[in-house]
Amino acid sequence: MDKQNPSAPPCAQPRIPRGITHINVRHTTRFTVIGNHLAQHPELSGLAIGLAVHIQSLPTGARADIKTLAARFPEGETRIAAALRELEAHGYLARTRERLPSGRVVTHTVSYNRPRDSEAEAQAQDRRPTTPQSRPAPAPTLTPAPARTPAPATTTAPVQPDAEVPPSPTPDPHPKNPPPTAEHHTHHSAAHDTATALLASLHRDDPRLLLAERDVRRLAPAVTAWLDRGAAPEAVRRTLTASLPEDPLRHPAGLLAHRLAELLPPPFPAAPATRAARAAVRPLPLQNCDGCDRAFRAPAPGRCRDCRSDLLEAA
Repeated sequence: MDKQNPSAPPCAQPRIPRGITHINVRHTTRFTVIGNHLAQHPELSGLAIGLAVHIQSLPTGARADIKTLAARFPEGETRIAAALRELEAHGYLARTRERLPSGRVVTHTVSYNRPRDSEAEAQAQDRRPTTPQSRPAPAPTLTPAPARTPAPATTTAPVQPDAEVPPSPTPDPHPKNPPPTAEHHTHHSAAHDTATALLASLHRDDPRLLLAERDVRRLAPAVTAWLDRGAAPEAVRRTLTASLPEDPLRHPAGLLAHRLAELLPPPFPAAPATRAARAAVRPLPLQNCDGCDRAFRAPAPGRCRDCRSDLLEAA
């Protein structure tokens, strides 16, 4: 009994769990569904993810401007504004300025629980017509088929009653690349050509602004609107390329579209009349009448109207 048994099993060590342990309770009220694409976004900051979750949990009509969020959270307005710009750049937020009938300008915020690009792709996937292989086979009916009568000879092909008609695709309410409208079929003006060349050469100022051909066609009308209002091409270029974020641009076309819409200048006033135009409307010079020595306006020396009338009466 005084000898040790080396074959005896050692005492079991307590198992220490590694990593995180989840204790999940099912929510039945007051909850918001958040996708992992947002909660685990590899490029968004923690403040941007937190603001996106807070904004998605707000009811429709609640205020989500910078001052309201700064009053709600300990971060200042500068950090909150930077986080909102992150959400805009990645497609989770859209802000537009609208003018009320009273003349007051307000900011309208639209929150997306899925980025706009991936939302459009998902809608296109849902609207994609099913193939004959993926369509389930119709169940056989027990009703007897009606007797077929020979169809009269016509120029159109007869419709077979047993053939399946594929469903017509539903039009996309928010297409990523909208079909060209009547405005797109108008003749290309010189301003439109200048706008296309300007957009296609933005990558020379910043390589991240290399746009696809479809993005150039989509943004060209907005640049043309700037040029039609009197803005110089170099002014438009400086507006689009100034103060770009240092982070990688995932959606350069979206950033340019936002700047073109938000910073659109008002129509410029008419240019003042040139010296030649003012000279054209300058009054006639003063002349001394040869008959009564009275001053009158005429392009060349001669007689005034009264003296000419007297000469006519005397004749």
